Amino acid sequence: MKDVLKNIHFQPAQILALGFFGLIIVGTILLNLPIASNDGQSIGFINALFTSTSAVCVTGLVIANSMEQWTLFGKVVIIILIQIGGLGIMTLATTFFLLMGRKIGLKERLVIQEALNQNKISGVVRLTRNIIFGTLFMEGIGALILMFNFFPDYTFIEALGLGIFHSISAFCNAGFDVLSYNSLSPYVHNWSVNLTVSGLIILGGLGFTVWHDVIDTTRETFRKKRHHGFWFHRLGLHTKIVLVLTATLLFVGFVLFFLLEMNNPGTMQDYTWSQKILASIFQSVTTRTAGFNTIALDQMTDGSKFITIILMFIGGSPAGTAGGIKTVTLGVLFFSVISTIRSREETEAFNRRIPEDIIKRSLAIIMISLGVVISVTIILTITESQTFLDAAFEAVSAFATVGLSLGITGELSTIGKIVIAMTMFIGRLGPMTLAVAMAIRYDHKKISVRKPSERVMVG
Repeated sequence: MKDVLKNIHFQPAQILALGFFGLIIVGTILLNLPIASNDGQSIGFINALFTSTSAVCVTGLVIANSMEQWTLFGKVVIIILIQIGGLGIMTLATTFFLLMGRKIGLKERLVIQEALNQNKISGVVRLTRNIIFGTLFMEGIGALILMFNFFPDYTFIEALGLGIFHSISAFCNAGFDVLSYNSLSPYVHNWSVNLTVSGLIILGGLGFTVWHDVIDTTRETFRKKRHHGFWFHRLGLHTKIVLVLTATLLFVGFVLFFLLEMNNPGTMQDYTWSQKILASIFQSVTTRTAGFNTIALDQMTDGSKFITIILMFIGGSPAGTAGGIKTVTLGVLFFSVISTIRSREETEAFNRRIPEDIIKRSLAIIMISLGVVISVTIILTITESQTFLDAAFEAVSAFATVGLSLGITGELSTIGKIVIAMTMFIGRLGPMTLAVAMAIRYDHKKISVRKPSERVMVG
């Protein structure tokens, strides 16, 4: 037994999983305290665990209205959990070590690499430092804009607190709000609030790697008078796929929501044309794992609910605060299909070749994700008295760490809450990261023996 334990080593993925789990437990203990609830009573361990998991996993699903349930202490705990969960434990830990003057070792760099979903270890510390500065800068601007919009309805201190809370929640794609019983519905016609929150959601969901590439490429463009190709052509393949797919999904989502809801009496029928456009834009953006809403989701048409499920499942982009299978994962398989149709041996995108291991990883992520969502949906249809569409919506929202709900979260049974909490945890870590974390690896030599091949029929 001792020999077996000696051969077990914690992998970066396992360290990340344990770190997130430990943070959830700490948040559960704090939110379970009577001082965290307005009624002066403990909310209960399961409810505290659910809320803590939702905050750390930047989801936004809640079993009670955040505005009336939590005291200032509880709200501060939630927003701290959101900030740590959104940026990542290792990102903040690295920043702390840098401030203390401590050297970042190889083991820490490997964990950071896994946390930020990077392909190489070089430059991860510099990227982490840029992430912190960029995040604080974006959240600060967002907080100021939101504060001025909230100020007419609240005191200056209240408006400032609400601005900070919702700026962090939006940038981290968390979806927690403490404004009303219906998320951002009171500001459905406010262009400033909608565009600010949408901008924060998009920036957080693009991924920190994309930030880095766009800024560096833009800087080089202004420094050099002569350069080869347009600005877009000099971006990395990852950035190109993210920008193109993000813009495409946002536009397609906007058009579909506009067409499906423009005459719906439960949502946008009484809106002016400009208000319908604004509401459709925000709905398309928030499905990218943000969790805010400005229209009644349970009153949407079934077509809009189904489109929302698809967009939530895709989610944002890697190395960011968003969840889902990620845009690049979908893009890689899309280009793989196109290359197969064109009878090309290798997958190509934007005049670049995509390695086979990336294609296999993308396929694995989608298959595992579908397996999780289908399993959770089936479990919810058994344990809860909900329709299949409502159960599927809740399952995808939890897995993609979105936070949108058709109103069934507060009605979940104890088993349902535990299942959804586990689903949020899986979604935040990522299916592949969790699969690696759960696999205990042993030291062994690679066997260079290839099995005989045999063709099978597909399609």
